[in-house]
Amino acid sequence: MPFPAHHCDHEGVYQPAEDTYLLLRAALAEARPEDMVLEIGCGCGFVSQELAMKVKRIIATDINPHAVRAAKARGIDVVRADLFRGIKGKFDLILFNPPYLPTPPKEKTGQWIDYALDGGESGRQTVDRFIEDLAEHLRPDGRALLLISSLTGLTEVQETAKAAGLTAEVVAGERCFFEQLHVLRLGGTHSSF
Repeated sequence: MPFPAHHCDHEGVYQPAEDTYLLLRAALAEARPEDMVLEIGCGCGFVSQELAMKVKRIIATDINPHAVRAAKARGIDVVRADLFRGIKGKFDLILFNPPYLPTPPKEKTGQWIDYALDGGESGRQTVDRFIEDLAEHLRPDGRALLLISSLTGLTEVQETAKAAGLTAEVVAGERCFFEQLHVLRLGGTHSSF
């Protein structure tokens, strides 16, 4: 399903791109009308906005204050937060398009956009933090959709999820420039998919 290109007019906010559209397609396929949804790192709020009418409720977060303003301008219920910090409750579906690019220290810009791109030297710094705290925010049959790149290390992310007591199944993918994008569905080991 093609989506029209969307531009975010806020400087320092990640522009919707191939990874955004892949996560959205996976989320639209996964979402149920009764779902309480949390989108971590919502950027300008494009995914949350597209999903809002298909689920019971969606809440979004971003660490970047410019992204929070951009999402609010789209009418998204958004709060400024670093991953799950300060987030209470459990959700049926959690979405995250994390910063997944391996980024040596010399490539950091010191700008807000780093939070959308900089995955640390392995590309998994933020991904690992997300997985570590995910289970305590999922309802018993909850699931999460996590977008990663082949540059991030699919096997390594799946092993991190397994070590955290989560299943990690690839549910969508797309070849893109110099990488393969994957959407992983994460859930508790007792979740039924």
